[in-house]
Amino acid sequence: MRAKLSVLTVLVLFGLVLIACAPAPAPTAVPATAVPQPTVAPPPTTAPQPTAAPAQPTAAPATKAPEPTKAPEPTKAPVPTTAPTVARSGGVLRLGQNAADVGNLDPHFATTTQDRSVVDMVFNALIRYKPGDGTVFEPDLATALPEPKMDGGKQSWTFTLRKGAMCQPTEGVPSYELTSDDVVYSFKKSADKTTSAYSGDYNGMTFEAVDASTVKITLSSPISKNLFYPRVANYSGGFIVCRKAVEKLGPDKIKTNPVGTGPFMFKSYTAKEKTTLVAFDNYFRGKPQLDGVEMLYMADLSSRELGLRGGQLNVINGAPDKAWVDTIAKAANVKVDVFGVGEVATLYFNLNAPPMDKLPVRQAVAYALNRDEFLAFVGPVVGANVYSVVPAQFLAGGLSQQEVTAKSLDYGTNVDKAKKLLADAGLPNGFTIKLVTSEMTGYKVIYESLQSQLAKVGIKVDIQVIDHTSYHSTIRNDANALIVYIAWRPSADAYLTRFLHSDSIIIKGKNPDTNFVHYDKIDKLIEQARVELDADKQVALWKQAQTQTLEEMVAFPIQYQNQVYARASNVDYGHALKSVLALYPGIDETTRIVK
Repeated sequence: MRAKLSVLTVLVLFGLVLIACAPAPAPTAVPATAVPQPTVAPPPTTAPQPTAAPAQPTAAPATKAPEPTKAPEPTKAPVPTTAPTVARSGGVLRLGQNAADVGNLDPHFATTTQDRSVVDMVFNALIRYKPGDGTVFEPDLATALPEPKMDGGKQSWTFTLRKGAMCQPTEGVPSYELTSDDVVYSFKKSADKTTSAYSGDYNGMTFEAVDASTVKITLSSPISKNLFYPRVANYSGGFIVCRKAVEKLGPDKIKTNPVGTGPFMFKSYTAKEKTTLVAFDNYFRGKPQLDGVEMLYMADLSSRELGLRGGQLNVINGAPDKAWVDTIAKAANVKVDVFGVGEVATLYFNLNAPPMDKLPVRQAVAYALNRDEFLAFVGPVVGANVYSVVPAQFLAGGLSQQEVTAKSLDYGTNVDKAKKLLADAGLPNGFTIKLVTSEMTGYKVIYESLQSQLAKVGIKVDIQVIDHTSYHSTIRNDANALIVYIAWRPSADAYLTRFLHSDSIIIKGKNPDTNFVHYDKIDKLIEQARVELDADKQVALWKQAQTQTLEEMVAFPIQYQNQVYARASNVDYGHALKSVLALYPGIDETTRIVK
């Protein structure tokens, strides 16, 4: 999404450092209005050299969230100035990712951090979030950001493809120029629930190749730019695949052998070790500065940290923990980056798992919990409390702390009230539940804190730690009665549709996704808001829907967590880090290792 999206994505700079000898035309940028300018995510924090006093990251407010900014129609920003060519650095960048293995590198099934980060380097979309700044949209494979047209009650968006965007070569398929046929094939794949995890985003859309370089997308019901742009941007279902490669390799092989048009192309994959990418010399924005990138799967934080300190790794995924940030910031020749997007951690109640089917039990759990206690594990540098599924700090349509408190729906900690609610539900002695958690720090600390807090009201939680990829598959098979999910979505519609619309109910929904609650009570409000073109009325509908979910306590919003990465001081990403939807710093053709 991009016009002025919030919750921040971090991609490349406005002024791209174009390399090699064939710079692309300067894109026209549009502020992403789906999300207001973030007000709490700190800028990248740089660790000083050992002789200097360590620089501390700027702390984000821990509690009160600002009122969300209304989402105006996107307006065009000035055309960026092309940066001067920089001598090519070469070298292979080695990134230690917080995961035991790859999940799925088919971009339309990539949901985890380790997968999104690889996919981001291999694929493009019709439009993209500006590198390093997820609040702005700019053209990518398309030559311009389109304006909608109405015809016979239907809305259409027409894209002209840029010349010279080449599909990467793969076994049995030489490199060829991308055409509208690839784009239409890709969107039809995204819209099919058997070939995409994001099919629900494309309901009511049809795709047409007008000619080899023109694509037309028609919607049965009109929507705003704020909701349309994210669906065709470089995030989730918006990534464009190369048809010939997908058909040649087949659905199983593309899970570990992605083929796109991006700055880096697939070379090899070693199970539970690494994915290796090499520079795609014919990339339309120019030959990348780096020779390649190795994504190493290292679930153990200590191993990643030792690798960075010892020079075996150039970049590592850190821990969403202020104490860790402060410690690594003191290391020699290391820089720490804390940036958006702030992924929202929410506790979802599985209504199919007794006793969570009883409202008093769900309310008892909510009153037993303390957001500040959860936040203490993360620290105000990295995160802040949230009070609705849609984070008010970043997106229009979220509910602020003041709003939910005024409605008495903040569920302030009250252990005595929680115990009484359990007794009223016939559970005076509490109960025991078994839950699984991901090994990732962000998840694990929340489940462990949940375990400790619920024990105070007699609810015993037994926790099993599993790898992150297995966690995602397990919770999608209805394993947990309480599900912690940490995610960023580019709009209120995306959050509500994917987590709380009946079409998205896991296993049995029309487009099974992440509705772990098995909830179907706000479908009409979500659908009304989606086609409402008046921004104020649209926001009101989103807030009404979330008020109902809080009254019925089907989801307990906990906090947002910013991204935390550390890098060798000679790594230059090529853009400032403000927000990246791909959940890593954003490695592209301008990224280099300074010698």
